[in-house]
Amino acid sequence: MKKLNRLPIFLREVILVAKNKYTKFSDSIIKKGVEKVVRDTNDDHNFNIEIKKRIKKSITIKEKIIEDNIDVISKVVKKIIEAYQQGKKTIWFGNGGSAADAQHLACELVSRFHMAKRPAIPSLALTTNTSILTAVSNDFNFDNVFERQVEAFAEEGDVLIGITTSGTSANVIKALKFGKKKGTINVAFTGENISKIEDVVDYLVDVPSRDTPRIQEAHIMIGHIICDLVEKTLFGEK
Repeated sequence: MKKLNRLPIFLREVILVAKNKYTKFSDSIIKKGVEKVVRDTNDDHNFNIEIKKRIKKSITIKEKIIEDNIDVISKVVKKIIEAYQQGKKTIWFGNGGSAADAQHLACELVSRFHMAKRPAIPSLALTTNTSILTAVSNDFNFDNVFERQVEAFAEEGDVLIGITTSGTSANVIKALKFGKKKGTINVAFTGENISKIEDVVDYLVDVPSRDTPRIQEAHIMIGHIICDLVEKTLFGEK
């Protein structure tokens, strides 16, 4: 401070003003930093609440599946095992996330679920050949993309599994309907309150929910259970 007093008055004023502004600026930065930490902490807390809500909702739906869908899932497992024992195959199809589920579950059977040393199980996903998908969509209609492949690949006694959360996907319904003509065993994975698809399936696995993400979570769980039980029944515990 003594050194500051030796400076000319105008220079001392400049330095004092600058120092005052810097102090206010520093205080402002610190205040904003504290506010951000508090805000981020609150956001984390809110996210935790939202995450718990979604997990609990998923658990509730799965508990309802135990009450409402166990019998039909068990019947589907038995039918698929019988089909494989008779030299038949499974064919999976769906749109969007359900297309991914179809590929995922066909993969579990062809590659393996748990058992490394077992024969491949014949299973197809009708969602993988982009040339077929685009050709049929272009030359015919997108509603025919699975129907056309069922005509080409499905045989009497094969198990068709159509996956549609809404239960109203026209291309899934058309494929199942065509499969019926060929003598396939038809299964549908859907959400609740389905009517359009019931007439073309032998087994309806209708997850008790209308929330698409929760339905999809349940579909992959049910698919995993089916693959697991089919593998263990055909090849034993290893």
